[in-house]
Amino acid sequence: MDRPRRRLEAPIGAATLLLGFEEPVRITRAGRPAATLVSVFSGPTTTPAVGEHGGRLSGVEVLLMPWAAFTLFGTPQYELTDRTVDPDDLPHVLGARKDAGHLRSIGELSAALAALPSWEDRFGLLDDALTRWSQAGTPSNARVVRAWSQLVRTWGAVPVRRLADEVGWSVRHLENRFREQIGLAPKVAARVLRLQRARRLLARGHGQAETAAICGFYDQAHLSGEFRAMTGCTPREFTMARVIPPVARPVVPAADRMAGEATSLLLTSARSADFSKTGRLR
Repeated sequence: MDRPRRRLEAPIGAATLLLGFEEPVRITRAGRPAATLVSVFSGPTTTPAVGEHGGRLSGVEVLLMPWAAFTLFGTPQYELTDRTVDPDDLPHVLGARKDAGHLRSIGELSAALAALPSWEDRFGLLDDALTRWSQAGTPSNARVVRAWSQLVRTWGAVPVRRLADEVGWSVRHLENRFREQIGLAPKVAARVLRLQRARRLLARGHGQAETAAICGFYDQAHLSGEFRAMTGCTPREFTMARVIPPVARPVVPAADRMAGEATSLLLTSARSADFSKTGRLR
């Protein structure tokens, strides 16, 4: 692509690691200072982010389960909730390796990826680096992984008390470990997953009342309130904004960040200001 682009990215049940090659991306989020970075780590989110670039952006985006991000960086994930940072500002084991031939930083890994001749070679190096990095990183707790997986499988439908009982912890202990390794309390994580499912259903043509019932919202008003809190717009606004008139459609369509999901909106300047005005979930 060769023209400036601005997109709204809604919260998803994953952390993001962008390994940029050359051009920076500017990311803004309500209540946070804007960040302009080539490589980016975004922790778990409850509010939308607006990303923009000058028209040419290259790199590799890796979506990580939140507990995997904890393993890679060893940083309590609640410290990174709704934040965008340079990944080399976080501790990680790449810099701890002493052998001269080993990559020592995310920046070095990004440069090595950019220099390779094919995407097959790039993905091979990336797989190798992430495997080694994970093996040497901070182990995640198996019970946290199990509880998270249960939430993901049910789109956030499991009550926190039952989730704690299933993994053999008290609710308070589950909440503390979840915030450490996932970044969100279980109830908040469930809300993000539930709304992620709702966006998917709405994008497939389901009505708001039907979507609210399927996803476990009290009613359509509850769905609308949660939608506005986490995307900055109503369900109708979000759905309609994804239908781009042919005359306004870019040469390269905007791709959602996850297959089969409704995660992103192409924005005009005015729309980006409206949709980034959101409150934070507690």
